[in-house]
Amino acid sequence: MWRALAFLALLALAAYGAVWLADRPGVVTVTWGGYELATSLAAALVGVMVLAVVLGFVWAFARGILNLPERLTLSSRRRRQARGYNALSRGMVAVGSGDPIAARRHAGEAERLLGPEPLALLLTAQAAQISGDRAGAERAFQRMVDDPETRVLGLRGLFVEARRQDDETTARAYAIEAARLAPSVTWANEAVMESQCADRDWSGALDTVSRRAGLGLSDKAAMRRQRAVLLTASALDLEAGDPERALAQAREAVKLAPDLVPAAAVAGRLFARRGDLKRGAKAIEAAWRANPHPDLARVYLDLRTGDSSRDRLARAETLARISSWHPESRFAIARAAIDAREFSRARDVLAPLLADQPTAHAYELMAEIEEAEHGAQSGKAREWQARATRAPRDPAWCADGLVTDRWAPISPVSGRLDAFVWQTPPDLLGRAHSGPAHEPEPAATSHNPGSLNGGAPAKAGNGTATIGTIPPGTVTPPVVPVPVKVPEVVGPGR
Repeated sequence: MWRALAFLALLALAAYGAVWLADRPGVVTVTWGGYELATSLAAALVGVMVLAVVLGFVWAFARGILNLPERLTLSSRRRRQARGYNALSRGMVAVGSGDPIAARRHAGEAERLLGPEPLALLLTAQAAQISGDRAGAERAFQRMVDDPETRVLGLRGLFVEARRQDDETTARAYAIEAARLAPSVTWANEAVMESQCADRDWSGALDTVSRRAGLGLSDKAAMRRQRAVLLTASALDLEAGDPERALAQAREAVKLAPDLVPAAAVAGRLFARRGDLKRGAKAIEAAWRANPHPDLARVYLDLRTGDSSRDRLARAETLARISSWHPESRFAIARAAIDAREFSRARDVLAPLLADQPTAHAYELMAEIEEAEHGAQSGKAREWQARATRAPRDPAWCADGLVTDRWAPISPVSGRLDAFVWQTPPDLLGRAHSGPAHEPEPAATSHNPGSLNGGAPAKAGNGTATIGTIPPGTVTPPVVPVPVKVPEVVGPGR
């Protein structure tokens, strides 16, 4: 619509100009070389326009002849580039489908046609990776490192290859260099922090966590949790040699993650060691309200050295009242009652747990009661032990398939930070129930009014010793991360 109106306006303007020239006739005279040419103004204007058009065609033809070699070269280059990118695309598809022969063929063609193109180098490296040619992959990644545009990607590839060869020192060097060149690269930051944790350099790992949060690589909640875990790990290392500094770190960890059981446990122990029983009890009680846990119960019952068994039993009952008779508090009361030789009290407090999906720990405590009261050869003790072997497992610290009673800041399998979770482990032994889950137990009747408040399935326990489990009382060696050997192909999106 607007184009039509514009055309009509220009046409009207041209008509007006023609009429204006017709109303004002004139003569144009050209004198050159002794010749004189006279014509009308309208004819002169038409001649000038025709001459301009002819000169334009002549110039375009001459320029086309002059630029013909360059145009032929550019056309050949574009065809070559199109073939190269087509080979590159086919090579990426071959890598994705796991065809090493096609991947190498297309990688060679792409590199021949495109030259030192970053994507061609990447395809060459990936083709070498899926073919098992580690040396070829390293050469391709080293060529990327030599190019400033692909240096970080090349370092990533060399890092992966070093990890595959179990060369942690070289892998760490590549990660540190990549983090220096590109501070926002996630994999480099994670690798640096993993190496710091493996060296138990908790202060360096804390700096890395803060830097990651400053760059926006982790949200605030994740940063607080990671800092709490690292501070707890540092406090555990300093607990024996520098208790004051360890206590300060444990208290900060508790503030960052109130539900982190190891942080509250080490804070309670250090308060008790300093003689500040009130603050130690307060720290444990606050954590117990959020997450009743056997580690907290052990620290709480042992806050004051020299307490009698009855004092420990009273402390256990305090935990039960705080948690509204959580199953874990019943375990703590039963343990303290056995130590105080109040066997009927121990039976009463375990009765609700035995009536509703009892776990192995409940049966083990009942066996311990019978052994303490009637001797190790008691028939009832053996019966309880037999039921314990078939009962569901109690929660334990689990990480990457490892089951243990001891918490660690990093997984000894994968090296991940904060990998351990308190949960019921999978039953690797395939234990089956040999009867109803709540068969009647004549020796476990309850006469304690407080026991009427419980009866929920046990959610925590001491963790039974099974395959991959660290027995209680053993000294856990320093946790050293071992990278999981998972095949990895380096690409632009990784």
